[in-house]
Amino acid sequence: MVSGVPDLTEVQPFDIDSTTVVGAVFTLAVAYVLARFAAYALTRLSERSVKRRTTVKMFIPVTRSVIYAAALYYVLGPLFNLTSGQLLAFSGVLGAVLGLGIKELFANMVAGIVMVFESPYRTGDKVEFRDYYGEVTDIGIRSTKLTTPDDSVVTVPNYLVFTNAVSNANAGSVEMMVVVEFHVAADTDIDRAVSVVREGLKISRYVHLSDNHGVQVLVEDRRGYRRLRGKAYINDVRNEQAFRSDVTERVLAKFEEEGIESPDVSAALLDDAGSVGSAGEEA
Repeated sequence: MVSGVPDLTEVQPFDIDSTTVVGAVFTLAVAYVLARFAAYALTRLSERSVKRRTTVKMFIPVTRSVIYAAALYYVLGPLFNLTSGQLLAFSGVLGAVLGLGIKELFANMVAGIVMVFESPYRTGDKVEFRDYYGEVTDIGIRSTKLTTPDDSVVTVPNYLVFTNAVSNANAGSVEMMVVVEFHVAADTDIDRAVSVVREGLKISRYVHLSDNHGVQVLVEDRRGYRRLRGKAYINDVRNEQAFRSDVTERVLAKFEEEGIESPDVSAALLDDAGSVGSAGEEA
């Protein structure tokens, strides 16, 4: 026998019978039901207040993690009473299982627990991950679900969040900056065009105006046309698409009324393909 390592003949077998297995399965099933119920109750509660929606929803993954942790502690509690030889044998079995194909699942679970404390995003945040953008609707132990503006549900394995950049548009706040772009001909009265865009941003029913949150219009000279980028905060992240549509409709109608022309299509396509940088200025 190597010093410090018990001989295999000295390792006592695990005392696991059918009652223990049934009890463990029942405990995990109860934990699953409780976690689902807690998530449902907190979600319903969060929807009652726009201002507190993201704050309440941040407790969903925390509550879920606590319930599952308590269940696992109850199921695996006997391991803390194992002898050193039994614990060594169990570690070997666990290592073999991880090596046989569930290491990715284990990585997702660890990442899910870490995310509860680091909070790169919360439920209700608008995030961009790789080629996907949408609202975080669920943060689970294994994965995170995003709902895109087109109502598609994207499931992202949790461990990928720590190996890829994630852009968070509102970081837990219900207000969020939205950019609406317009293109006008190069010879347009730019001051008038800027005024139209600024007014369209201000009068939208979805805009959020305060001492810290005003509106901006940036002008960029492009090849054969100019691009106007209107920037403003909205009162609720869920109004992002409605705000864009509202402002676009108002501004385009005013452009037509004022005789502000769109750029030549061929010039715009040439610029998109190409090589000319933009010079931006705040209007």
